[in-house]
Amino acid sequence: MSTSPNAPYHHGNLRQALLEAALVILEQQGEAGLGLRDLARAVGVSPAAPYRHFDSRAALLEALAVTGFQRFSARMEEVAATHSDDAMAAMGKTYVVFALQNANLFRLMFSPQLKKEARPGLRMAADAAFETLRHVVGGDVREGRIKALAAWAKVHGLAVLLLDGQIAIRAGEDTEALVAEIIGSL
Repeated sequence: MSTSPNAPYHHGNLRQALLEAALVILEQQGEAGLGLRDLARAVGVSPAAPYRHFDSRAALLEALAVTGFQRFSARMEEVAATHSDDAMAAMGKTYVVFALQNANLFRLMFSPQLKKEARPGLRMAADAAFETLRHVVGGDVREGRIKALAAWAKVHGLAVLLLDGQIAIRAGEDTEALVAEIIGSL
């Protein structure tokens, strides 16, 4: 493999390959399992190769959180477009299900360690996700923001309670049905 900055990697798109492998490691081992050298080994490249795309572990974590927000936003936009009759309830359920299906990514996306003020790309991705919700809520700027924040607080709280095991799922209980019922009662 060439070390020239313009030479393509045998992966075709090493940055994307690194992100996809990091997402798998993140879900299997949590944030603690992520290291650039281990990631290089998992993808089959030299230990220095990831540094061409991520100058530090923090940059990798930020890129993962941005990826999470982009995937999350895409799901929310799709739900908003296809459930116009009750977009808020559908988006709320989608929010919680996303959190449950991507627990470690979800926790990383909202980690206080990733300070959005210092990371413009992460701030933009998080703001885009919030704007999807604010748009569905409607209203003027202030009223829409307050309504969107209230809805976000409710579903985020539900997601975290479920992730932390604070809401017990009974034997045979359908988690998604329970989530839909709780959200429908808000």
